[in-house]
Order: sequence, then structure tokens, then C-alpha cells
Amino acid sequence: MASCLRRLGRSVGLNLFRNNNVARTSVLPQVYRCQCSQVDTKTEKSPTIRPTNHLMRKALLDFGTYVGECLPKYVQQARVTHGDELEVMIHPDGVLPLLYFLKDHHNGQFLSFVDMCVMDVPSRLYRFEIIYHLLSLRYNSRIRVKTYTDEITPIESACPVFIGAEWYEREAWDLYGVFFANHPDLRRILTDYGFEGHPFRKDFPLSGYVEVRYDDEVKRVVVEPIELTQEFRKFEYTSPWEQFPKHRDTAETEEVPLKKVEAGEKKDEKKK
Repeated sequence: MASCLRRLGRSVGLNLFRNNNVARTSVLPQVYRCQCSQVDTKTEKSPTIRPTNHLMRKALLDFGTYVGECLPKYVQQARVTHGDELEVMIHPDGVLPLLYFLKDHHNGQFLSFVDMCVMDVPSRLYRFEIIYHLLSLRYNSRIRVKTYTDEITPIESACPVFIGAEWYEREAWDLYGVFFANHPDLRRILTDYGFEGHPFRKDFPLSGYVEVRYDDEVKRVVVEPIELTQEFRKFEYTSPWEQFPKHRDTAETEEVPLKKVEAGEKKDEKKK
């Protein structure tokens, strides 16, 4: 019985396919034509790369200029980078004023503190670069705020503005040694108790200074100076993508024109 039903269904399916063969051939090209995107090869040479939104870049440039005009004492540079993202470089004393401005101003409303990270460049005079990532859900926009410091100069904590910055600043203190003034609970968060040094600094050795192991004789975990069984070797890895010509080719950053205000300079007051 089952074999008869299978043969009957197979014959019915073949008949339907033969009867509708003309209709199928006339419909399929239209379906695929709707799914594919028409790309002008004369103007667009890299269709897989996200295209530049000139309207968005214009809006970001205007906002960067506006921020620089409102806080000329702290904003040192502003630019729109690759991917239509606004970056504002500020003086270390302007962390709290700028964060308050971006959060509370009606044209900003950057209420979400996404992340805070640190970059270490030992060759610079101020080796640490602190980067704040903010998000505005109201305007669907992101902004990066960058400032700088060294090993001994403290940075004002962002906790009074964004309480979510507490653990990010503890991580920066633990891994890089960046000190944040007026932090409610500035202590290590990732390394072990009694850890010496800051492991994410470029001058910190990859092997570290001590090793932790369990000692069977004393029946506890002991911390001892590290002993290498072989001579330390330094490996330098180069990117295998360097051979491709467009590996480093990115869209050039566009600077925001800002009026520079010298230290101690005051704006001319209009005489009545």
C-alpha cells in the first residue's frame, strides 16, 4: 500500500512540474533579480566595504565644531575617523566638564557609558592614552573622548558622571597603573592579592616576575621568583596581510576646524 502511494505521489509531482515548467522559468529570473543588488562598477570599485555616509559625516563635523566652540579651554582637537565616528581629544583637566556636557546637553544626550580603555605608548611624553566610548540612544550616535597622562599624574574619575565607569577605572589602575582621583573604591580587580607591577604596560616582561604553584611539602600555594628553564627568546611576528596593497589603506580622517585659545587668553569683551 505504501509503495503504491509513493508511486502515485511521484507521478502527480512529475505531471505538475511538466505542466508548470513554463511558468517556473518565467518567474525565477524575476525573483533572483529582486534579491540581487545593482552595483555601478564605474563608480563603486569595492562594493563589500561600507560606503561613506556623507550626510552623517557632515552632521558629525558640525557637532564636533559645536563642542569645540562650547568648550575651547579643554577641546584640543576633533576629527571624524574611518567609519563615520567622531573623536574628541581633550586636556586631562576637561574630563568631567566634557562628560557632563555630552551627557546633559540636549544636542548630545550621550547617556550610555559603553567602555573605557587605556593605550600605552612608552615613546610618548604622556605614555597613557585614556579613551572613553559613549553612546547616544536618542540620536543613534557614538563618540570617543581621548585624553592623556603619565605614570604619576592622576586623572579625575568619571564616576560622578557615569557610575558604570567604576570597574573600568579599577581595571585601568590594575593593568596599567593609571591613578584616578576621587574614585570611590580604587583597588585591583583582576590580578591576585599582593601582585606587584602592572601587567599591561609595554615594559612589563611577558614572563612576569613571580610564579605561583602548590607546594606538597608545606601543603599550600606559594609565590616564588620565576625560574626560566631556557634563555628568553623574543619573537617578532609580522602580519601576513602586509603583502596585500590595501591592507593599510583606510579612509583619511577629516579634521574639524577649531579655534585655538592660548593659555591665559581671554575673549574681548564688548564695550557698552
